[in-house]
Amino acid sequence: MRRKKKTDYAMLENVSVTDIAAEGKGLARVDNFVVFIEKAIPGDVVNAKIIKKKKDYAMAEINQLVQASSHRVDYFCAHFGTCGGCKWQHVDYTYQTVMKQKLVEDAFRRIGKTELEDNLPILGCDETIYYRNKLEFTFSNRVWLTKEQIESGESFNRNALGFHTAGNFASILQIDKCFLQDEKVNQIRNAIYDFAIQHNYTFYNLKFHEGLLRNLIFRNTTINEWMVTVCFAEKDIEKIEQLMSFIQHQFPFITSLNYIINTKKNDTIYDQDVITFHGRNFIIEQLGDIQYKISTKSFFQTNSKQAKRLYDIVKDFGNFSKNDIVYDLYCGTGSIALYIAQNCKKVVGIEQIPDAIIDAQYNATLNKIENTVFHVGTCEDILKETFIETHGMPDIVVLDPPRAGLHEDVIQVLLQAAPKKLVYVSCNPSTQARDVLLFSEKYKIVKSQAVDMFPHTYHIENVVLLELKESL
Repeated sequence: MRRKKKTDYAMLENVSVTDIAAEGKGLARVDNFVVFIEKAIPGDVVNAKIIKKKKDYAMAEINQLVQASSHRVDYFCAHFGTCGGCKWQHVDYTYQTVMKQKLVEDAFRRIGKTELEDNLPILGCDETIYYRNKLEFTFSNRVWLTKEQIESGESFNRNALGFHTAGNFASILQIDKCFLQDEKVNQIRNAIYDFAIQHNYTFYNLKFHEGLLRNLIFRNTTINEWMVTVCFAEKDIEKIEQLMSFIQHQFPFITSLNYIINTKKNDTIYDQDVITFHGRNFIIEQLGDIQYKISTKSFFQTNSKQAKRLYDIVKDFGNFSKNDIVYDLYCGTGSIALYIAQNCKKVVGIEQIPDAIIDAQYNATLNKIENTVFHVGTCEDILKETFIETHGMPDIVVLDPPRAGLHEDVIQVLLQAAPKKLVYVSCNPSTQARDVLLFSEKYKIVKSQAVDMFPHTYHIENVVLLELKESL
């Protein structure tokens, strides 16, 4: 069979980038044809090579930066552009927030068929580096090499501990210094890598599913508690304990030191046993007056300081009273439910991950909060008429679904129950706008506010307050 000849697409010259599009790509129009350009930003003039062409749009990459936007800055990480993480390090942070606010507004205009008239200014981060409280690194015996390294014919150490490269799942970029989490992460990670190399530990081979070292997970909190979890792909207890002892004695400040033996073909750990080697099997975070237990498998907002500001917005938008029964759907470990509980009569949380509900119940006890109840299951399965009869008709519902947004059954139940307010938190403005449009038969948008949880990326959280229309 003859191979299909690769299409040689055109080069576009002196293209002016005028807007920002989904996933952070620059947008240009050439003869009324839309072109999305990777790593381009408004104000750039570029020569762009088309890499994919459809009927009414094309995808392109910068071949030459003819004129740089005034919003461009020098990036600060040696791995920028190769690492699959930060996408906007080359953009001034103030302008990043401008672009993010525009992404939210465009999503509501294009998908939600509405203008956000009372759109409050975006809340940017005071700290734009070392802001995350969780990172996960991957061990691999297939390090990513540059084209020059490959063509040099030299021999390189093929073991790596780092991140997947952009658009490439097969190899891992060796990370020397990352600016996303506290500097201690770099110290611990590099020490573990050096130890593994010195003691001839095998790194994971994704193709053949063999090798001892698989993943490395870090979590820390604003009250300086630390969790380190090492995932192994083989049950070599002697080598496991040797490495874990090294970590314990080298870094005595670690609050919770754990390991997992995961022999499956995928990296998910939610069905795996976590073995605590030293310390507690959890760490504690504190936002305002509320403390949260965080375990290896827990979901928690990955930017703690911005999470508090996000929850403050939820509290402000909800304007909860002691007479209000509140449902917190997709409640996770109860982070929002517990944060607002003191202002409510009762908060009912629903979450499909059992371990998250265990943490939520623990957190309620930890904080001596007695007016919350939590249930395991999907919202579409649990949120039925009998459930509402048992727990009371909700006055206000807080929604914080995954990126896919709300299940249609959940929307229909809420439209039927018609609580006076919906406070909708979303990490995906596009699906949020879609869902808000479905609510529009009974609800109106009162106000909206974006919160930047992830500097140097195009990701954004947005909170929308919906209220029943007066005629209803």
